[in-house]
Amino acid sequence: MQTDAPATKSPASAPEAPYSIFDKRQKWLIIALVSTAATFSGFASNIYFPALPTIAGDMNVSTEQINLTVTSYLIFQGIAPNLWGPISDVKGRRIAYAGTFIVFLGACIGLAEAKNYATLIVLRCLQSAGSASTIAIGSGVIGDITTRAERGSFMGIFQAGLLVPVAAGPVIGGVLAGTLGWRAIFWLLVIYSGIFLLILLALLPETLRSVVANGSRVPSNWMAEYPLIFYNKTTTVQWDQDTTPPPGEKKRIDLTGPFCILIRKHAAPIILFLAIYYAVWQMSITAMSSLFKDRYGLSETQIGLTFIANGVGSMIGTLITGKILDMDYRRIKAEFEVRSAANIEASMDGPRTTEQEDFPLEKARLRLIPVFAVLQCLSLILFGWTIQYSVHIAVPVISTFITGWTVVSMQSVIMTYLVDIYNEKSAAASASINLARCLFAAGGTSFVMPLIDAVGVGVTFTICAGVQLLALGGPLVQWRFAAGWRKAELEEEKNISRA
Repeated sequence: MQTDAPATKSPASAPEAPYSIFDKRQKWLIIALVSTAATFSGFASNIYFPALPTIAGDMNVSTEQINLTVTSYLIFQGIAPNLWGPISDVKGRRIAYAGTFIVFLGACIGLAEAKNYATLIVLRCLQSAGSASTIAIGSGVIGDITTRAERGSFMGIFQAGLLVPVAAGPVIGGVLAGTLGWRAIFWLLVIYSGIFLLILLALLPETLRSVVANGSRVPSNWMAEYPLIFYNKTTTVQWDQDTTPPPGEKKRIDLTGPFCILIRKHAAPIILFLAIYYAVWQMSITAMSSLFKDRYGLSETQIGLTFIANGVGSMIGTLITGKILDMDYRRIKAEFEVRSAANIEASMDGPRTTEQEDFPLEKARLRLIPVFAVLQCLSLILFGWTIQYSVHIAVPVISTFITGWTVVSMQSVIMTYLVDIYNEKSAAASASINLARCLFAAGGTSFVMPLIDAVGVGVTFTICAGVQLLALGGPLVQWRFAAGWRKAELEEEKNISRA
């Protein structure tokens, strides 16, 4: 069991090896680093939205065509983590981070100098391939260093950090596009990513458990050795060195891992549900720039300011949800342990129910999903109809606060849940979520403006809310059947290994 206070015990009385040797302050530094790394995906996406009308005019293309640069970005945002996630699960987190940032940096330089629409499309895809995986890799790091009991809060902090760009990105993008021109957006990303890559390599230790176990084993590979060796020397966690666990089993890179998770019946319903809700959210924020410019006559800077509510709602929601996740987990775990002890005492000869696979994880993690889902549906209907009738702009802006709060809270819950299930493939699990939600969002953003032009804003988002309500069947299936399906799969794997 991990302790964060400096130990004064002799080596003979030192506790057994903890799940992670990183103490509380070291964990906070690691979470801060991976949260900042994850902001690049959001910055590259959200800083771009207020400049869409300006870029369309500069490139002499239609709004629908420039919206395809958002669609292409989302497609590669879904695909890229399926490469980098498995690499990080096998070769290490630091190697994967270095690769993604180098790709991102090169793409941003090219975008700042782009001269035509075709170049813009291609480089946006490359930029997405470099930035999107930072979320999957960061989720993997959190899975490496945290236990289930504390993971909810840390995942909430991680999600809040990566959502800072949802609030700040459009404001910065609007100001830059309105003053220095849209190319300044990409030069800013060049500077930001170049500086942060150096900081990341200097401060982030390798955490992959198949390489460094619980962090106490320092490999000879220079990429993994530094700065882990300094974390080992400065940690306040103490344990019996003889109980230090060996590194996990070496694995090969499996690029099909995220796809396999995506189609497993005990994961697919909840991933599909999240993909639909995320897609509708992306449709609403993609349409915001054009709708607010056309209906309310806002400038690029003013459009950027309207995105703040969405970003703030997202950050506040995930922070609060993370705390609730930890409280729910502790409560359900306590009830489970009491019930298991009673069952064992009642029948010493019968089957025991204390195994990890018997724990009601769905009950501990997914309780709030229906509440968030219904609130998002209502906020979307409010968003669509208030813009349809040009109600004061404060009302649709407030609705985006609620939408951001609910969808990101659901994302935090589901990502924590899947990392719990696939702890040894946490980056691949995150990549599977990313693949589904981004591909759905890519499809949604490609037709949202034509649909609005055809039936109106109010009807468009009422239809979207109706589809979301139907998608609520996914969490109900997950709640009812997933635990049994998962347990059956574990039993099957055990039987195969025995054979």
